[in-house]
Amino acid sequence: MDPAPEPINRESARGLSHELTLRLTAFIQDGTIRRGERLPTETAMMESYKVSRTVVREAISQLQAAGLVETQQGRGSFVLNVPSQGSFAIDNNGINTIDDVWDLLDFRLGVESEAAALAATRRTDQQLAELERLAQTFLECEARPSEAVEADFALHLAIARAAQNRHYLALLKSMGPMMIVMPKFRLLTGDDADHPDNVQLAAVEHASIVQAIARREPETARAAIRLHLANSRARLKG
Repeated sequence: MDPAPEPINRESARGLSHELTLRLTAFIQDGTIRRGERLPTETAMMESYKVSRTVVREAISQLQAAGLVETQQGRGSFVLNVPSQGSFAIDNNGINTIDDVWDLLDFRLGVESEAAALAATRRTDQQLAELERLAQTFLECEARPSEAVEADFALHLAIARAAQNRHYLALLKSMGPMMIVMPKFRLLTGDDADHPDNVQLAAVEHASIVQAIARREPETARAAIRLHLANSRARLKG
């Protein structure tokens, strides 16, 4: 049964999508929308919450990244799991300053360097092929920088998946694409972080990580992703 919603307060698009994500998560958690049931349609949510299609799609994307829903072409989005009341997650609304961003990058550095090292020893040939495909997809964002965040997140998620440890994958999924925090902070710093040159630099770093995983060199993979995240931190400093 579709919940009876109240319109969402008018804020930034990012704030609107975050609030809608929280509301939908709450509906899943309290059983208003049960496992296996379909979410309201995009159009229904646009009308109910007085938000744009972009806001609705971003909210659904965050639910997908968290492993809560699955979208089936032509059918809609269906609930997969019920979130735990005590599960760990990064609150993206708590990332408000450059210092917050650096703290998040430091946290990611510790987690993802170990995930990359494990991926180098555990990845399958199929997972390697997926990493190579995603690295190429990100490189192609040099011509479409607005798509870089999603492509970046997809690659980091695939590295965690190749580590074959569900906790790494669950942690990155809980953060969602907003763990790639550049979009908000280029506005604060005046730095055009989606500039094609920056996409190209990150793509070179991604290639080094994937190559180390391909060669099954855990120490090299660990060092490569540490360098990538350290460089991301430096790029934010401008």
